[in-house]
Amino acid sequence: MSAGSRVHPVAEHQDTVRALLADSLQQRVRQRSLVEAAGRILAGDVTAPRSLPPFANSQMDGYAVRSAELAGPDGSTVELQAAAPIPAGAAAPALRPGTAAPIMTGAMLPAGADAVVPIERAQPDSFFDPADLAGARVLLPRGVPAGQFVRTAGSDIPSGTRALAGGTLLGPAQLGLLAALGIAAVPVLAPVRVMLLSTGDEVVEPGQDLAPGQIHDANTTLLAASLRDAGAEVVRSRILADSPADFRSALRDELSSGRADLVVTTGGISKGAYEVVRLALEAEGVEFFSVAMQPGGPQGAGRVDGVPFLAFPGNPVSALVSFEVFLRPALTALTGLPRPRPALSAVLDETADSPEGKLQVRRGLFRNGRVGMVGGPGSHLVHALAESNALVLVPEGTGRVEAGSEVTVWLLE
Repeated sequence: MSAGSRVHPVAEHQDTVRALLADSLQQRVRQRSLVEAAGRILAGDVTAPRSLPPFANSQMDGYAVRSAELAGPDGSTVELQAAAPIPAGAAAPALRPGTAAPIMTGAMLPAGADAVVPIERAQPDSFFDPADLAGARVLLPRGVPAGQFVRTAGSDIPSGTRALAGGTLLGPAQLGLLAALGIAAVPVLAPVRVMLLSTGDEVVEPGQDLAPGQIHDANTTLLAASLRDAGAEVVRSRILADSPADFRSALRDELSSGRADLVVTTGGISKGAYEVVRLALEAEGVEFFSVAMQPGGPQGAGRVDGVPFLAFPGNPVSALVSFEVFLRPALTALTGLPRPRPALSAVLDETADSPEGKLQVRRGLFRNGRVGMVGGPGSHLVHALAESNALVLVPEGTGRVEAGSEVTVWLLE
C-alpha cells in the first residue's frame, strides 16, 4: 500500500500495531536476582514461603508478661520477678509464671507470654543491669489486655498465601517484601528487544562534523532513550545502502542474529525517489500509508522475515509522537511495561488551531491544572519538545480550541 492511499484513523493504526506485536512478542521468562529484577514485570504469582513476621515479637522495648497475671483494677500494680532479658535475634526461653522478661523491640515473644508492657510504664522505668538480676523485681500496671504491643506471627502475611500477583511491576516496596520473605530471585518477563535502525546519508552521529546538507541524528537518541525508559532493550544499528536490494540484504543480515523482537526505523518512508526504506520493503509486504495525525502522518507496519517492523517519520517530533501514540501503548497492553502515561484534563491557556480531520498532538507545559502550548505544530521543533512536560491532544473534528477550553494532556514526566 502506498503513502498516497486512504488515510487511516489513529485508532485503527493503534489496533494494527498492537495486533502486529501480539502475534510475535515472546513472553520470555528469566530468573533474576532482586537487584536485577527492579523495574521488571513479575512473570507469575509468588507465594509466601513463610509467615511475616515469622514469630510473635515485641512491638517495643518493655516486659513480656502473662496478661492473666496482671488482671485486676486499673491503677493498681503487680510485682513480678525480673527474668533474663530477651534481645532481638535470639531464641526466647519460656516465660515462667510470676516473672516478667525484659524484651527488646522485634525480639521473639517467649512461650507463655501474650502481652508486652512498655518500659516507661514499669517501676523502675529502666532495665536492670543483667549482672544484678538476682532477686530483681519490677512493678507493672494491672489491666494489661492480651495481645498488647505484640506483633503476632503472620499478621503481615501468613505462609502459603499469595505475596505478589503475576504482572506486578517490581518496585522498591515489592522487592522489599520479597527480601523479607527470604526470596533471593524471581521469574520476570525479559525486556522486549528493539532494533533501532537509522538510515540515510544526510544524518550523522552527534559529535561528528556536518557536511553541507547534513544534520545530526536526533531520532536515534530520542527513541533509544524513550524505549529504554519504557523497559525495552535497545540494539542500535545503521544501514547505508545505495539501492533497495542492498538495504534488504543488509537488514536480513541484521535480523539473522535473532537479537530483535521488533525493528523500528525513522525516515525514508515518504513518496520521494530516494526513500530507501519504503522502496526496499514495500515489495516485501510492509505497508506504508498515512494516518490522520499531525505530526506523525506517514507510517509503515508489517513484517520482515517474520519480525515485526514499524516505520516512523523522519522528523524528530513526529518520531516521538508516533512512539507515544502507537508503540508505547502497545507495549503497555502486551507486556505490562511501561505504565500508561497519566492522562489529565487541563484548561488551555490560549486559543489553538487544528486540522479538523486529524488528531493534533502539540507540546505543552502543564502546571496546576492548566496547560500552555510550547512552540508551534511543526514536527522539527526539538527545542520546544525539550521545554515541554506534556503532550496536548486535540481530537479529530476540532478546527479550533478556544482559550479556557478543557483538553486532554499526557504527562511526560
